[in-house]
Amino acid sequence: MAKPLTRLTQPLVRDNGVLRPASWDEALDRAADGFRRTKAAHGPDALATMSCSKASNEMNFLASKLTRVAFGTHNIDSCNRT
Repeated sequence: MAKPLTRLTQPLVRDNGVLRPASWDEALDRAADGFRRTKAAHGPDALATMSCSKASNEMNFLASKLTRVAFGTHNIDSCNRT
């Protein structure tokens, strides 16, 4: 019998291949560091954002700002053409 899926109640980070609970600050810092490392190693066009046509205009606007201002690229798709 398959084990039922449960929701995460806090962020997890990977240390030496093992996931462990972490604070939101640590998890967000690690994510930001990963974006910075990728951008430094491969340039801004190595990053992209995928949004959703069912998201609000405000959410898609924020995703667009993150991609263009923070990442420095125009690689964003929100499938609004469907």
